[in-house]
Amino acid sequence: MRDGEQTPGVSFHAEEKADIAKALDKLGVDIIEAGFAGASAGDSNAIRTVSRVVQNAAVCSLARCVETDIRAAADALRDAKRQRIHVFIATSPIHRENKLNMTPEQVLEAAARSVRLAAQLCDDVEFSCEDATRTEPAFLFSVLGAAIEAGARTVTLADTVGYAAVNEFGHLVTETLRHVQGIDKAVLSVHCHNDLGLATAASLEGVRRGARQVECVINGMGERAGNAALEEVIMGLRVRGAYYGCDTGIKTERLYKTSRLIAGHAGLDIPPGKAVLGQNAFVHQSGIHQHGMLANSQTYAIMQPADLGVPEHSLILNKLSGRHALRDRAEQLGLELSDSALKAAFDRFKELADRKKDVTDRDIMAILREQQHMTRSSYKLVSFQIFSGNKMTATATVCLEKEGERVTRAAWGSGPVDACYNAVNLITGADCVLESFSLKAVTEGQDALGEVTARVRSGDAVMLGRGVSTDIIEASCYAYVNAVNRLLFSGQ
Repeated sequence: MRDGEQTPGVSFHAEEKADIAKALDKLGVDIIEAGFAGASAGDSNAIRTVSRVVQNAAVCSLARCVETDIRAAADALRDAKRQRIHVFIATSPIHRENKLNMTPEQVLEAAARSVRLAAQLCDDVEFSCEDATRTEPAFLFSVLGAAIEAGARTVTLADTVGYAAVNEFGHLVTETLRHVQGIDKAVLSVHCHNDLGLATAASLEGVRRGARQVECVINGMGERAGNAALEEVIMGLRVRGAYYGCDTGIKTERLYKTSRLIAGHAGLDIPPGKAVLGQNAFVHQSGIHQHGMLANSQTYAIMQPADLGVPEHSLILNKLSGRHALRDRAEQLGLELSDSALKAAFDRFKELADRKKDVTDRDIMAILREQQHMTRSSYKLVSFQIFSGNKMTATATVCLEKEGERVTRAAWGSGPVDACYNAVNLITGADCVLESFSLKAVTEGQDALGEVTARVRSGDAVMLGRGVSTDIIEASCYAYVNAVNRLLFSGQ
């Protein structure tokens, strides 16, 4: 969860983290790293929220080798049924010299001291060597050994910049198990980034060589090019169990639902060709492939959609469909909505069904994801009117409603969308700035649904908003109002 939130443009508020944590808990993950308590009050509060809703998995907070970080982690985790503090420090020469300005001896001492403190506050302590793959092996092994002696029950080799070749990383795992003093008293973990596209492969090779914990993220989200994708690691171990010699307790039939839930909260689309869970993962277009599939599905399919919870059959939805049918489709697509959010989604669905002849799963997914980003006590778009042209200044009159009260304001801007956004700022009183804006057609054709994603900043806080409509100006308004609502809610 922490690494996933570091995906550029992604920001979860506490309620979204709670939704994700409950989904991960049902999926069967062992540990949920909920945040970095020492980073901000918001992260600390989110960890507390997650701690209260998770029933089975351990809840973890990251901490630097800094006393205030470690104590903040312990405090944030106090309500968790199972707690873990994850202490880390960079060990490579380039990090020691340029980031930490510390000698090897100072790094070693800080690691041991910090793990000892964490072990006094929490029974389960993990220690990671940041940038382990660019660290001198002898020094790396000595730091890991010191951490284990100080009380770490899990030690992690982090390929922080995705530098290591697959076999090279596997060799490092082998050497760690061979040379680190006391390694039999700890679980060896791997944490791989995808800068060179090798995160999943390196993680699986680490498991083959003896690692017994993999740190990974649903949909491969994360800093820069992302982290090892949880679904790829899981299915690699499941499909090639005889080769890797181990499996997990993950309920793979929940992978699809969990993936779509998190993608919706993150405001991200899963690429069609994404391994395991992309929409093309089980599509066979070549005639040769199709012939083989008709003869025996195992000719070209090493996984079955049902094993991942991918819905194969569903009801056709149109303007005559009821709310129960929409709820069923939402569950199939992995999106869980409250009764109020479902009602709002159903109203938006009926409105769309009156405008479009055919409503596809992609249309429904867009509507449901829009509702996922809604907050309670939200401003709602009632109406807008635009005056714009290539030889005139764009002006917009926007009406919003909140708790039964309607407010209308007019504003001008560099274009119709900018004018609408300025009017929304006047109504809400929010000091918001649009950082990025994207528009895409959800489906093909003249009546295609347009989906807008707006990234909006207010001070240090950034939120994504989504809006969908066959009218792109209306979709743009929905997206911005959606983001502003989330910013106002997060500041409460």
